[in-house]
Amino acid sequence: MRVKKISEVLRARVFTDSGDYFGEIDEVNLSNNKIDGWRIKVDGSITSIIGGAKGVIIPHNFVKAISDVFIISKSALPTPNTDFMAGPDSGDLE
Repeated sequence: MRVKKISEVLRARVFTDSGDYFGEIDEVNLSNNKIDGWRIKVDGSITSIIGGAKGVIIPHNFVKAISDVFIISKSALPTPNTDFMAGPDSGDLE
């Protein structure tokens, strides 16, 4: 198992397990010194699918692989009616 520093994965490209480009890692969320989730700045083409949000937070348990790119489970992707979506009052990514 190869260990990566968090600084090495910031700006890494993110793909779904079905091969679709999703965006790039913008920030990591830590809780009790463990990774809780990843804030992902989504690709412009995905923005319309998730209700115009510029970013989402994906829980770490939906990450399938971390290497040169991230692979996330497509089932982790938010829909316009879920709480994972970043909105104007929740620190929307710019």
